[in-house]
Amino acid sequence: MTTLLRTLQQLARAKDAFALGLAAAVFLAIAAFESVAPLNVVGAYAFIIPILLVATVRNRKLMYLTVVLCIAVTYIGLLQPTKKRERFTAVLINRTLVVGVLAGVAYFAMTREERKAREEAARAELLRANTQLVELKDRLNRSDRLAVLGLLASSVAHEVGTPLHSIAWQVQALAEDPQATPDMKKTIAIIDSELNRVVRIIKDKLSLTRQPKPAHAPVRMDHLAQSVVALMEPAYLGKGVGLKMDLGLEPAVVQGDVEQLRQVLVNLLTNALAATVAGGQVVLVVGRRAATLAELDERRRTGEPPCDAMVTLTVRDTGCGMPEEHVKQAFEPFFTTKAIGDGTGLGLFISHEIITAHGGSLAIESVVGKGTLIVIALPVCAEERAHREQDAHERV
Repeated sequence: MTTLLRTLQQLARAKDAFALGLAAAVFLAIAAFESVAPLNVVGAYAFIIPILLVATVRNRKLMYLTVVLCIAVTYIGLLQPTKKRERFTAVLINRTLVVGVLAGVAYFAMTREERKAREEAARAELLRANTQLVELKDRLNRSDRLAVLGLLASSVAHEVGTPLHSIAWQVQALAEDPQATPDMKKTIAIIDSELNRVVRIIKDKLSLTRQPKPAHAPVRMDHLAQSVVALMEPAYLGKGVGLKMDLGLEPAVVQGDVEQLRQVLVNLLTNALAATVAGGQVVLVVGRRAATLAELDERRRTGEPPCDAMVTLTVRDTGCGMPEEHVKQAFEPFFTTKAIGDGTGLGLFISHEIITAHGGSLAIESVVGKGTLIVIALPVCAEERAHREQDAHERV
């Protein structure tokens, strides 16, 4: 919408410039004719053309200037000497009649253009109002879908809870088996941890009818990345996709809910694996950067404490990529490019909601055939900033 308005404004300015240029050329041509044939009053009526052209610009000051110039040139012929007094009087009367016609044309042309401008402004206002109504309708539809999803989630929590608990008991029995090797116990511990996480997600995280409320606690994002990579590594090895990570040189600590952030990272790595064929590669990078002015302004606007640095998590894959129209819809609930039964279209939506609730941002860049880049930015933990400032003070 903004791009369309900007394009229309540029076209309007180009049209006005063309109209003024043409009006000036016509005016000079008529003025030259008047200087050659001052007694020919017919040529003065041609001043109607530049007056009508200037009226399309809808500028009263320009119209006043144009009318004054046209009247001045119209009377120029009277300054040249004539042999007959009767002839001069007739020319004066005719020229005065021309001036009256020019003034009347200028008045009616300007009035008509101003009326058209008011009508266009009214149509633009109606268009804006209609656009707002469409957006409100989309929000209502989204709220209805999320309400239905909330009911579905509560039903799922009730129906799936019992078999999950049964699986958890069986896993616990395997862990207590004396014949279990250390490697088996490590794998069983991961399964048990993920089962418990599924239970917590079903109970607390799938209720999309309310904004997720993160439990504030310091979270080492480099440690979290290591644990998620260890969890996802078997799936990557099974598909033949490389999974690398770069944890940076400094600790990356944020304030947030570790389970929600783990859910986001698992979603992103799962999507990257699904989009990448065997032989491809996915790279997870944990880093830091300075906060942008937009991020500082947003935190100031929402009343959050200032934060001069951001922790970044970057997931880059060499998969199939997405077209631009899919990137724009990626964060919409239930939008998915996967086959029916392979995806719900909620992974990126939930991830975006979680990161936003943590005061961060999630952005996607994708090129068809080259891969996708997803960047998460989260504010650095206040405790880490205080610790760094204290260490710097002690060193001084």
